[in-house]
Formats: sequence, C-alpha cells, structure tokens
Amino acid sequence: MKANVGGIDRILRVSVGAALIIWALAGGPIWAWIGIVPMMTGMFRFCPPYALFGFSTCKLEQKN
Repeated sequence: MKANVGGIDRILRVSVGAALIIWALAGGPIWAWIGIVPMMTGMFRFCPPYALFGFSTCKLEQKN
C-alpha cells in the first residue's frame, strides 16, 4: 500500500473522524461510528477509493 493521503487531507480526516467517534461515545446516533473510517484512512495515509481511481493528495507519491 502506497501512501495516497497527505497534508491537509490527512488532518481533516483524523479530526472529523475523531469528532464523530466522540459524538457517538457521548450518546450521538449510531451512524456517527462511521468516523472510524476517515480516522483510519488518515492515520494509515491510505484511502482505497483514492487508489482505485489513481488519485493522491500525498506530495511524496506525486513525484513518480
């Protein structure tokens, strides 16, 4: 897996994911657990749909 999530994209994914998980833990709706997905894609710096469509926001990988 090559990194395809970088910079601001990564920060936004982790932030939004954490906010949704905290909301779910605080008694929010069950769908707020979807925050696990953006949080993990930000932490691992890999997004499967990005790879499928050949898209990358990671500057290190764009040099190739």
